[in-house]
Amino acid sequence: MREQLTQSDVNKIEEEIEYRKLVVRKKAIEAVKEARAHGDLSENFEYHAAKKDKNQNESRIRYLERMLKTAEIVSDESAENEVGINKTVEVYFEDEEETEKFKLVTSVRGSSLNGKISIESPIGKAILGHKVGDRVYVKINDQAGYYVEIRSIENTGESEEDTIRRF
Repeated sequence: MREQLTQSDVNKIEEEIEYRKLVVRKKAIEAVKEARAHGDLSENFEYHAAKKDKNQNESRIRYLERMLKTAEIVSDESAENEVGINKTVEVYFEDEEETEKFKLVTSVRGSSLNGKISIESPIGKAILGHKVGDRVYVKINDQAGYYVEIRSIENTGESEEDTIRRF
């Protein structure tokens, strides 16, 4: 499945790749060289740890580059009064008779524990593009779902804390 990314997501991923290539890679190579100089590699914990860190950095670079190659760029623009990316939405869950607020984001920024719901999640897909007062059916699977009502929409935009989720 292709990741849906905004242009801002793409820019942040490109920045991370550049940082990892220019800064982290250099430090990791130096750490491996330094640990190698300590002698016997078979029992050298520092060497194995440095190699592991270096390999994790290279894996992360490859993962991010692959994500960018296959990504689908989506617009984060929406009308002032409709649910869109980077907007905070207050939703009333009819079954639980509870109201929750969360920010709608792309999947790489999704973090339900931090109140950020992905546009690719069932509720994200269902409410995207709707307006205050709309009653929307959230389909979980072929047999189940629930209704929500959109109570308010705030244009919160993107913030510094909106980081790309680590995998």
